[in-house]
Amino acid sequence: MTHALNETHDPGLRASVASANVDGTDFPIQNLPFGVFKRRGAHDAPRVGVAIGDQIVDIASAHEAGSFTGAAIVGAAACRTATLNALLALGPSAWSSLRLALSRLLRAPVGQVPADTAAATRCLVPMAECELVLPVAVGDYTDFYASVFHATNVGSMFRPDQPLLPNYKWVPIGYHGRASSIVVSGTPVRRPQGQARPDGATVPVFGPTRRLDYELEIGAVIGQGNPLGTPISIARAADCVFGLVLLNDWSARDVQAWEYQPLGPFLAKNFATTISPWIVTMEALAPYRTAFTRPDGDPAPLAYLDSEANRRAGALDITVEAWLQTAAMRAANEPAVRLSQANAGESGYWTAAQLVAHHTVNGCNLQSGDLLGSGTLSGPRPDQAGSLLELSMG
Repeated sequence: MTHALNETHDPGLRASVASANVDGTDFPIQNLPFGVFKRRGAHDAPRVGVAIGDQIVDIASAHEAGSFTGAAIVGAAACRTATLNALLALGPSAWSSLRLALSRLLRAPVGQVPADTAAATRCLVPMAECELVLPVAVGDYTDFYASVFHATNVGSMFRPDQPLLPNYKWVPIGYHGRASSIVVSGTPVRRPQGQARPDGATVPVFGPTRRLDYELEIGAVIGQGNPLGTPISIARAADCVFGLVLLNDWSARDVQAWEYQPLGPFLAKNFATTISPWIVTMEALAPYRTAFTRPDGDPAPLAYLDSEANRRAGALDITVEAWLQTAAMRAANEPAVRLSQANAGESGYWTAAQLVAHHTVNGCNLQSGDLLGSGTLSGPRPDQAGSLLELSMG
């Protein structure tokens, strides 16, 4: 794996932005996720930024101010665009150099009390004054089925005698989704219409879905891709992923049940897929790497999906959750309720590197900004189910 622990991961680092040092912040100096923002109400083009506390570093402004030197200049220059795609195409060395430079730029000097008056803050924009937009131009989107617990839960509803199909433990299952309907968190999702066949009926009906569902997932954003006809090996696959986003693959379950045979998901899933606006880099996630293991008795992956590095540190110890707060709950000042909680490392039967290697083994070309969904992340316990379909058992 390219991303080893380095000085940017030091838990003792303090930021010159005071809000980044508050316990529980999503954006401490050890994170530094990338995104794209616009000043609220302004007519400027979107700009690439990095989150730090309650602020956003405007990378282009910092670059113009001469804040970067050496190898970081190349990465910073690629951020003078309205998406992250140009930076993604540069590869791991450029990403790491820019991230290191940002870490050093935003650190509080040893012994100094953090204050929002450091030189670096001249390129900061308050997050509250910004609108976050889709961080990449997504050319293609593939959604996988990488959680064995999710696959088993869903399979048990439709095939009680054989919840897992024979191929599941051998081949990563996925389908090609709709890139044009990927939206950033906060974008309203309109209830879709489609065909469904009610229980006991022989003729389908048309109308709005009555079974709108969420799917708790993680999305891998592709950095450098591959030429058509040239597979990405498992040894190189991890270096092709820039970072991760949270992903909600909205699903119309009644539409899905009627249409999915014989070719799989279509209108039930192509109306909206929501991703978080900040991409947490794989380098920032290096401390959370963990061993990838299979249960005793399960088959070992075929050679093209197996490597020592993937076995040693291919999984990620990340807890993911889905919470619900309706408009009525907000009006009554009622807190959100947690629906799902699972661990990505425990839930996933396939790693991100394996998904990349399998996706390209036939010569399929991935491109910078492509998105690979993990599929619903469900754990072994009933309360760890990552969708309403599973929580309610249909």
